[in-house]
Amino acid sequence: MELRPQTWPEKCRNEMERGMGPRYPGLYELRLTTDGPATTGAEVTISASFVARDNGSLALPMDAHLYRFHWIHTPLVLTSKTEKALSSTIRVVSNVPGDLPVSVWVTPANCWTCQPVARGFTVLSITEFLVGKLVVTQNSSLPWPSSYLTKMTLKVSFLLHDPSNFFKSALFLYNWDFGDGTQMVTEDPVVYYNYSIIGTFTVKLKVVAEWEQAKPGAGKGIMQKMGDFSASLKLQETLRGIQVLVPTLIQTLHKITVTLNFLGSPPLTVCWRLKPECLPLEEGECHPVSVASTTYNLTHTFRNPGDYCFSIRAENVISKTHQYHRIQVWPTSIQPAVFAFPCATLITVMLAIVMYMTLRNAGQQKDMVEVADFDFSPMSDKNPEPPSGVRCCCQMCCGPFLLETPAEYLEIVRENHGLLPPLYKSVKTYSV
Repeated sequence: MELRPQTWPEKCRNEMERGMGPRYPGLYELRLTTDGPATTGAEVTISASFVARDNGSLALPMDAHLYRFHWIHTPLVLTSKTEKALSSTIRVVSNVPGDLPVSVWVTPANCWTCQPVARGFTVLSITEFLVGKLVVTQNSSLPWPSSYLTKMTLKVSFLLHDPSNFFKSALFLYNWDFGDGTQMVTEDPVVYYNYSIIGTFTVKLKVVAEWEQAKPGAGKGIMQKMGDFSASLKLQETLRGIQVLVPTLIQTLHKITVTLNFLGSPPLTVCWRLKPECLPLEEGECHPVSVASTTYNLTHTFRNPGDYCFSIRAENVISKTHQYHRIQVWPTSIQPAVFAFPCATLITVMLAIVMYMTLRNAGQQKDMVEVADFDFSPMSDKNPEPPSGVRCCCQMCCGPFLLETPAEYLEIVRENHGLLPPLYKSVKTYSV
């Protein structure tokens, strides 16, 4: 019987049937891990582990030497390679930035052209800048991402990602910008800062690294790498209270506006209700309203008089507070217009009487012959006396307001009551 040489596929199939490989290709996979991203010139570690697809229910091959790992990592430069039981690790370096693909597959050790038992693929990110991140912490940590309290110290740290110790001999300089106008330069990657106002701020950091490195040829050169990093912070303020502004005089059937000033940072969830007693609001007792500012106006019309209490609850992402405000509502009072008509009528009647008396005295004096008794005193031409009726009325009613001093008013009162005889009469009358 003539024996023909076996082809590569037949050889691989026979080796698998003899126990030299898994009988079911595709039931296994390679799990890849890496310590990237990295900067150009720094060493990166990539590991591949042989695992079962169904998380271990399939038994892995006992003899690890029956398999070989094949890597493709161009343009990465391989610096070392190690293999252990069902795993392989390589270390590579790149002098060019970019997203560089790395692939690996496993075949039987003696059949590298056979169908792969498992495959793996990853992309390694290489940059020409520093690699790291900003970490912000506060003693009073909040359960909301990137939210912190004002007027409390923040710890801002820069963590350099350098697993291969590429920058072990470098000197670093940190330029900080906290977004509120404050800047500083330090040699320490950790700073402490306190924001005094609420708002959203962006912390920016520029890092410069310098070190000596031997150059091809002779001598050493100063190498430098930089990196820009940032972190967004939302500074919140706890609710310290609620200021309630209500009109002092509240009457029934009148719509009033109540202004609520919140001593804390929005956004807020506000809930309020009028109750006969000042008691806390329970869940579901009122309908919550979203408020995007520190001021909120609400309107209400009181139907019945009595004592009421505004129960108000407000909360933001940090804290919550309650506020109570007592209000007394009175029945609708008589309007001032009710008194206006009687007063106007009384004043009109008084003016009519004064005019009637003046016209009557003027009519009686038409039948009289008046002889003037001239007074050549200096004041006679400047202050002519009014008719007696008008003079009496004005002196009695308006004297206290028209005279310059109280003494003049008392003098007029004495003359009108006849306590002192008049010094003279300016006009003498004779009947014809």
